[in-house]
Amino acid sequence: MELFVLRHGEAGKRSASGSKDFVRPLTVTGQKEVADIAASLKDLGIKFDLIITSPLKRAHQTAAIVAKKLQNEKKMEDWDELKPEGKLTDLCHKISSSPKFKQQSSVLVVGHEPYLSKMISEIISGVNGDHGGSTRLVLKKAGIARIRITSNSNSNSKMQGELKWLLTPRHMKNMLK
Repeated sequence: MELFVLRHGEAGKRSASGSKDFVRPLTVTGQKEVADIAASLKDLGIKFDLIITSPLKRAHQTAAIVAKKLQNEKKMEDWDELKPEGKLTDLCHKISSSPKFKQQSSVLVVGHEPYLSKMISEIISGVNGDHGGSTRLVLKKAGIARIRITSNSNSNSKMQGELKWLLTPRHMKNMLK
């Protein structure tokens, strides 16, 4: 399986109370940056069998921009497991137990930090971040990673894979110049 991991684009300021975090939208700059990423993915000929996203507005908007550009709008789903407080084991279990995912599937996951960087780190290092020894990386806003999943075990809700790319929006833009 090819797993693409995309962090949402730039979003509006977080309020002090945090109560409106669920509905915080992308900024105009964030929308443009994500549209550029989507155009780069299209130019690279990348297609997704499924786009799964956090239901928070900024992540959902990010996924919708990509889905529209790649004409995948019917293949987009909101998953609570991708909320910032979600658990990686729950996400891995849902992916590994779903008949939707096959070895040749190409899946885009859209979500938040630090969840996504931790997820990438655990998949490529094979070590749970809670037990130390994990790889430290940061996924920038509208940054994207590509991981080839080499093992997807339903028995222990764990995925393992190798990192193929970790790109910032600037990298994506410059790749296709």
